[in-house]
Amino acid sequence: MGWFWAESLESPGQSSSRDGGLSPPSQTQSTFSKLNPLNYMFRDLPQDRAPSQTIALPTSRDPSTIPRGDGSGQNWEYPSPQQMYHALLRKGYADTDVTAVESMVGVHNFLNEGAWAEILDWERRFAGGLLQGWRLCRRGEENFEGQARRLGCERQVFDELQPSLVRFQGRPQDMTPKAAMIQVMGWLYPGAFSTEPPFDRHDWYVSRNVNGQQKEVRYIIDYYSGEPEPTGEPVFYLDVRPAFTPTGAAERALRWGCDTWWKASGGDIREAYRQRSTK
Repeated sequence: MGWFWAESLESPGQSSSRDGGLSPPSQTQSTFSKLNPLNYMFRDLPQDRAPSQTIALPTSRDPSTIPRGDGSGQNWEYPSPQQMYHALLRKGYADTDVTAVESMVGVHNFLNEGAWAEILDWERRFAGGLLQGWRLCRRGEENFEGQARRLGCERQVFDELQPSLVRFQGRPQDMTPKAAMIQVMGWLYPGAFSTEPPFDRHDWYVSRNVNGQQKEVRYIIDYYSGEPEPTGEPVFYLDVRPAFTPTGAAERALRWGCDTWWKASGGDIREAYRQRSTK
């Protein structure tokens, strides 16, 4: 989990971030079938101006840091602002402010990169299995890198890890059980749990290398809006975790439980004392 803010005073364009889906068979000719599984953009969007467009938009596309899961060895590529504008028009958002499109693309790309960074944190801990994950997590979040060095798996965890994104599914209408529980707690204890519901939800399907075999792992991402920065930049909170499968539930329990136990048992204090003693 983590806080992310975007250097933009424009609207984050929530309407454009609420449509998404799996990449369906090519034979299907519906609008849904033409959605790109990473940035839910239509395929083969033009780079020329729309008929009613009065302001030119950039046509350059930024590469992401997210590897494709199709074996191509390439990364996913983000749409250009011009392509994003065409996509918004096709989706029916004819009143979109063309001057805000560049900001929408920037926020859209920023959130995708943030989500992938969070997924990598999970993969570094558990791609090697639950036992290795427990060993990496047992001394709390702040000692994760040190544990990797102690266990001699630093290279495996940081250099050789190669997960890739196969596809994703946008599910803004399906509130996750965790998000629903937070809303209930906010109703019961508004002072401690008061929060707006997530404005979007994605399920990302990641290919994980397990003993030379590719295993598909589903991650759930809840997108929350936070209080803006004093200077006006919007703030977003991403809650990223493995889906609640037997393995995913174990990973979530290990990571949260180990960190909680380490702190509750005074592990961080003992570690600080040990480091002072060795100086």
